[in-house]
Amino acid sequence: MSELQAWLDQPSVTIVAIGALVGIAASLLGTFLVLRRESMLSDAISHSVLLGIVVAYLLTGTLDTPLHVIGAALAGLATVWLTDLLARSRRVKNDAAIGLVFPALFALAVLLINLYARDVHLDTDAVLLGEIAFAWLDVVNLGQLEVARSLLTMLVIALVNLAFVVFLYKELKLSTFDPQLAMAFGLRPVAIGYALLGLVSVSAVGAFDAVGAILFVAFVIVPPTAAYLLTDRLWWMLTIGCMIAIGASFAGYAFARAFDVSIGGAMASATGGFLLLALTFGKHGLIARGWRQRAPAAPPLPDFGAVSTGPAGGGGVSGHGVGGGAGQAVSGVPRAQVEAPSAASR
Repeated sequence: MSELQAWLDQPSVTIVAIGALVGIAASLLGTFLVLRRESMLSDAISHSVLLGIVVAYLLTGTLDTPLHVIGAALAGLATVWLTDLLARSRRVKNDAAIGLVFPALFALAVLLINLYARDVHLDTDAVLLGEIAFAWLDVVNLGQLEVARSLLTMLVIALVNLAFVVFLYKELKLSTFDPQLAMAFGLRPVAIGYALLGLVSVSAVGAFDAVGAILFVAFVIVPPTAAYLLTDRLWWMLTIGCMIAIGASFAGYAFARAFDVSIGGAMASATGGFLLLALTFGKHGLIARGWRQRAPAAPPLPDFGAVSTGPAGGGGVSGHGVGGGAGQAVSGVPRAQVEAPSAASR
């Protein structure tokens, strides 16, 4: 216990561990959002959940309650529902609907904070940017250990997201790639999608105090996108995305220490560096695409399915020796099959 506590007491260990757990929790869900082409919903949810937190505070008068997590999740689902409602009206496209909904909900949250919660720790800058450098100072007792609150929170959320992906892997895969087939098998792809986005909302709330919404959105979108450029298999995409998120946490922290810059911003920039590497050297990157374009094209196969018309009274295809009295012959068909009908007629 003493050795583990000694590790947890080191700020660098706690900061990197929190960043890695946020990255894992976000990347597991972000993989399916990227494949569903709904990645920008994570940005909308990460902003609009502030409204759920504010409403929960106004109802309870405190932030030390699980209701603010429930309120945030409901606000995220409301964002998705309103976006889908606007998109189905066919008056605006889906991306425009996202741009209409989440600024309105975020602005309403900021207005409520200014009117009714001025003296409460609900700083919009902290929600957006966070400050992971001080996350190790807020600790809770876990048996004989003192653990950073954000570290414990993100560990639980990451395990929940991992369990969700593992136990519903087939359902998530089928509903992502072929929703109609999923419905034919009795699944509910819409319900699965809402459950996925509900976990995104909960993960965003857990990441607020530590890393802020911007780094959370970067972890949701960038590592899965980089993994998408490296592999064609879903389980490898999930694994590589988590590995990139962990690597970005280490690289970002080292960069921030070396140049005395924001740790969260450095981690977000590190994810962009990994994306640039994948875009350049990945299986579906620029170099691989260039090699495929430069490769000589395969010679065209001979068209054995063409119909040729011979001279009157006899037909055939050159090289096959097929002839007939009807004046036509289909190339590639053996003589026995061509002559069989005429023999039967006789």
